[in-house]
Amino acid sequence: MNNKELAAQFGKNVRSKRELQGISQEKFALLANLDRSYVSRIELGKISVSLEKAYYLADKLKCNIRDLLPKEKN
Repeated sequence: MNNKELAAQFGKNVRSKRELQGISQEKFALLANLDRSYVSRIELGKISVSLEKAYYLADKLKCNIRDLLPKEKN
């Protein structure tokens, strides 16, 4: 899996977790003290985040970072 694919899957997982919790993108951005457009770019897979930021997002979504990482293909 290349970097672009990783970013896209990570973003989908962030969006999925956020939506499962019934949190709007705007509310999540406020909760995480991030710009809404930055959250949007993450969720669309347009940018890659650092490992530190990935842990931060997992914490704000109250989930394990593994829930946000792409699943390995067998």
